[in-house]
Amino acid sequence: MKKQGMINRDIAASLAGFGHTDRLVIADCGLPIPKGVPCIDLSYELGKPSFVDILDAVIADFQHEAAFIAGEIELANPEIESKIKERTAVSCITHEELKEMSRDAKLIIRTGEATPYANIVLQSGVIF
Repeated sequence: MKKQGMINRDIAASLAGFGHTDRLVIADCGLPIPKGVPCIDLSYELGKPSFVDILDAVIADFQHEAAFIAGEIELANPEIESKIKERTAVSCITHEELKEMSRDAKLIIRTGEATPYANIVLQSGVIF
């Protein structure tokens, strides 16, 4: 049994299968899940688990080279925007572009977050 890092077996197995430039989405509970994209749904009630808790756990175990958030978050959810930017550098795109990017994701992790635009696309990097 793993002692540290990502202990959710489904997430750990999925992350182990990522290659360079594959995309992972961490989503709030409202983001539409495109057909055919695997989704690990961690939500169990509104707000739980939080987007930030899952973002922290994933970033600790996942090498990413780029991150994308919806620019609309700036006005609609500045608290989450600030927390994201404390953790990683981001590029802002429109929410529609983010939803379009999610169609090509290798995995979506759905949280219980119930605040606007609490979504991020992480692009896998390499560890060397």
